Amino acid sequence: MPTSIGFRPTPDDERILREAGLPGERTSDTLRRALRLLDHERWLVQFRADAEALNGEDINAEPEAW
Repeated sequence: MPTSIGFRPTPDDERILREAGLPGERTSDTLRRALRLLDHERWLVQFRADAEALNGEDINAEPEAW
């Protein structure tokens, strides 16, 4: 795993960083926040897929696990 990442922002990237950054937030903080949002979005996609797969499941029909 790399200890640092090189990044040359395009003009559009710079605009996004400017608009998405919070007051006093460094560029690296904004990128970290964006990565966490991306990770959360991936989790939501998997959650929705799992929920759809279990849509017809009736847990009341399952035997007790006791």
